[in-house]
Amino acid sequence: MKTKFPLILAAALLALTAFSYGQAGNDVKTAADDTGKATKKAAVATGHATKVAAKDTGKATGKAADKTGDATKTAAKDTGHGVKKGAKAVGHGVKKGAEKTDDAVK
Repeated sequence: MKTKFPLILAAALLALTAFSYGQAGNDVKTAADDTGKATKKAAVATGHATKVAAKDTGKATGKAADKTGDATKTAAKDTGHGVKKGAKAVGHGVKKGAEKTDDAVK
């Protein structure tokens, strides 16, 4: 009887240890599955955010291009007006110079 009890106790502890290791393995598998699901959700959310950001960037780029085109057009008009005025002034100066030269020659 004295030897039976320690053997039964050792067998029970061994069975409990085996069960605990089996449960730990199951817990690790469940944690890995949960991590995989969370990773998939995060990847989907990140992909969606990237898609929205790309769309918004495209819209902003289009607006900036329109504004740049308008500014270029306005600058070209202003430059044309400046050149026209400058040419008139130069022409007027040439005319005055020619008249003075004509007066000096007479």
